[in-house]
Amino acid sequence: MPVITNIEDLRVLAEKRVPRMFYDYADSGSWTESTYRANETDFQKIKLRQRVAVNMENRSTATQMVGIDVKMPVAIAPVGLTGMQSADGEIKAARAAEKFGIPFILSTMSICSMEDVAAHTTAPFMYQLYMMRDRDAMANMIERARKAKCSALVLTLDLQVIGQRHKDLKNGLTAPPSPTIANIINLMTKPRWCLGMAGTRRHSFGNLVGHVKGVSNMKSLASWTNEQFDPRLSWEDVAWVKAQWGGKLILKGIQDVEDAKLAVQSGADAIVVSNHGGRQLDGAQSSIEALPAIVAAVGSDIEVWMDGGIRSGQDVLKAWALGARGTLIGRAMVYGLGAMGEEGVSKALQIIHKELDVTMAFCGHTNIQNVNQNILLPGTFPTP
Repeated sequence: MPVITNIEDLRVLAEKRVPRMFYDYADSGSWTESTYRANETDFQKIKLRQRVAVNMENRSTATQMVGIDVKMPVAIAPVGLTGMQSADGEIKAARAAEKFGIPFILSTMSICSMEDVAAHTTAPFMYQLYMMRDRDAMANMIERARKAKCSALVLTLDLQVIGQRHKDLKNGLTAPPSPTIANIINLMTKPRWCLGMAGTRRHSFGNLVGHVKGVSNMKSLASWTNEQFDPRLSWEDVAWVKAQWGGKLILKGIQDVEDAKLAVQSGADAIVVSNHGGRQLDGAQSSIEALPAIVAAVGSDIEVWMDGGIRSGQDVLKAWALGARGTLIGRAMVYGLGAMGEEGVSKALQIIHKELDVTMAFCGHTNIQNVNQNILLPGTFPTP
């Protein structure tokens, strides 16, 4: 086993162990992937101010996200097909998050159902929802989330139409993989993955198959999804979801100040500054570049989170310094899961936490609550 010291080490190992179509699914963006790359590289442009001769004892990265105590301002992002990175992947990731003390968000397009995750964890998790044309199916899903004791609903707003991801088309992405010659040859090089999948019954979209009309298998699911993602999504629909749910509501996919203001008016509890990991509108701003203006406009009215490009604890600290009161990690979790299963997710969280803790100390702070823009070198970070 190689020595794992950072998220990149986990990525390299995941690339070796996960079938090509599922690795590519997670590790890609839309069209030219310029926004996908910018999410990561724009963090690297931001420089930190090192401080010395300060007491660095008794450090704390603890905070709250929508009133939930967390060990650090990080949650696991909703990622579709997580259960295809490693058998029962959503259960493994949720358990790792619970043990570490951060929230887990389950995707609508997960392989393990919300009932599966609830049965294998004790800490409440959040559930991510897409707006579908079939309101009965949505109402049923919201009720199932309530019965699963989900702590919050995360409504994704930036997938009314699906961005084109060239690698998925070229790989012929399906779950489980279609038995083409190319897929069979690739799977023969992934024995650990195949062995894990042989030991689980969870091979399809657990939240949808058997729960919505007209969906009984992968073929019918594909046609249903193409028909059901609702391009007519409006703020009236957000109000409908809020009324149906009645609990904490987080709106994900905000990139514009005007939309952030409308999100506040909707009565949401938090927003996530996000471009869907660069998987939707290629050429959009990176999330970290969009963050400061949104925080300046609505940060005193609503809890602002962000995702996109976070590969280290330093990235988390930079986002916090620019006003994010929570961050989501998707790919960093996926790399850990694909590399080493539940142990890999735990390793990813440990790596990020240690980097966050040590960097905070070098910047002269022992409590994340006291960290602000003063830890950043002027002229190197985006401003409103």
